[in-house]
Amino acid sequence: MQDIMEVSPYIQKQRALYLEKTAWLDAHYERIEPRAFYREIFPVGSFERKGHFEDKKGNGVGISVHEAPEGADGAENGSERRGNGVGMTVHPKGKVEKFIITDGLERLDELIKAEFAVMSPVSYFGRSRAGKYARYLYAITFDLDGVDMPQLRDTFHQMNRGFIPAATFVVNSGTGLHLYYVLESPVAMYPQNQKFLKELKYVLTRRIWNRFTSNIKEPQVQGVLQGFRVVGSGTKLGKDYPVVAYRYGDPVSLEYLLQYVPDTNGDLQRVTGILEKGTMSIEEAKKKYPDWYERRVVRGERRGRWTVKRDLYDWWLRKIETEIHVGHRFYGIMTLAIYAVKCSIDEDELRRDADRLMKIFDDMSYEDSNRFTVEDVVKALEMYNENFVTFPRADIAKYSGIPIPPNKRNWRKQDEHLLYIRGVRSVKQSMGDVVSGGGRPDKEHLVREYMIAHPEVRKKTEIAEALQINRHTVSKYYDVIRAELDQQRREEEPKRRVVVENGRLRVKVVPSPELLEKGIKAFEFDFEGCEE
Repeated sequence: MQDIMEVSPYIQKQRALYLEKTAWLDAHYERIEPRAFYREIFPVGSFERKGHFEDKKGNGVGISVHEAPEGADGAENGSERRGNGVGMTVHPKGKVEKFIITDGLERLDELIKAEFAVMSPVSYFGRSRAGKYARYLYAITFDLDGVDMPQLRDTFHQMNRGFIPAATFVVNSGTGLHLYYVLESPVAMYPQNQKFLKELKYVLTRRIWNRFTSNIKEPQVQGVLQGFRVVGSGTKLGKDYPVVAYRYGDPVSLEYLLQYVPDTNGDLQRVTGILEKGTMSIEEAKKKYPDWYERRVVRGERRGRWTVKRDLYDWWLRKIETEIHVGHRFYGIMTLAIYAVKCSIDEDELRRDADRLMKIFDDMSYEDSNRFTVEDVVKALEMYNENFVTFPRADIAKYSGIPIPPNKRNWRKQDEHLLYIRGVRSVKQSMGDVVSGGGRPDKEHLVREYMIAHPEVRKKTEIAEALQINRHTVSKYYDVIRAELDQQRREEEPKRRVVVENGRLRVKVVPSPELLEKGIKAFEFDFEGCEE
């Protein structure tokens, strides 16, 4: 690999540009050493002390975890009660090794010395970087690619003028920049918070990644758990061209970042609205629903969801292998990981498929600037996460550039679909609903039930295709049902208020219908200091 890089004109050009950008940054901003950089992100007390498995997290104390796809020998065991930092290195042949980073940052030096090391500003329980083990988020980080000198200067210009939020640290990652927004207070990574933070990052990415800050037109959207090259480790240009961090601004609050979310196109309402759909704390649920707690928390069973057959995964694997284009390759593997979660595909099988695709995708490269590497695969596979099981079909099509027509039977064969429909009819009859039409459920009831179950679907054609009925039949009932559902929502939902202050999220919410049935009314909750 090094020999190829030495003779590549593109790499030589990027190395010269790296030195130019580093010289400019050194002239204008304070360079910060790797250990000091991570110490500011993860203050003393953020992690479990080395060898002290009895440590317990205090209220408001952050815990960090940075991890990699697969484990390896030599990593220290983490506590089940307190989080650790998890770092990873990727060897030339793709072997992944995990490093447990405890409160003294003891193993950080090993990551700094690596040619390719990745770490995320998140704390975790144990050794896994899966979303369900995430403990606290300490910084929201954006990856800008395609940054030459004009884009570098304009990024700082936009931060100076307030066009984009001012980052705490700006990192020269080789051919791009990493913008770290260190949070004044770490945010607990409850599922609802993860959804909020993911959407917030998506929206802000589209603002920060613009035609002046990157010479790449299409932004690369990443999740909040995304890992980034370790400061001090090698860039894709080689170990002699390390990742370098510079201090720019102060730590930020989520309230500050929300100021940069547009409120004219519905983005702000959508982002803050996610918080309004929160649920009770784990401790409350343990007391009120011990059976659920035993099943989901103690035994670790997944939440109930529709089972999707592996046919969908196999179909998508064939699609991206033959139809993906340069500019969408990263998203091809990212969406493959999402479908692997949806279809319960084993992670090892997913990684084998991704490794095979890496060679196919790299062969599409028409110049050195757009090679597809193991780093791209590692980052894309971070979407193998249960939190993305509901990732919308429309977004998958958008990111991959491959049209996905709606499937009428949710990937069920005809006989299976008919069995499902008959089962629905039987359940409705047992609940007292009227069904008619030669043994079929009444069309109005079908449309109503579908609209209740899929509130995000607003197109009559899509509803008709899903139910396998005529679009005119849907139109006959749609407007009345929509008006009824909207009115019901307005009547049942009290005025809500979201408060975001110093990384603290507080919101008055309406519980889910399941909780309402149990007599639970609207309540308020506060994420700061909550126990897992």
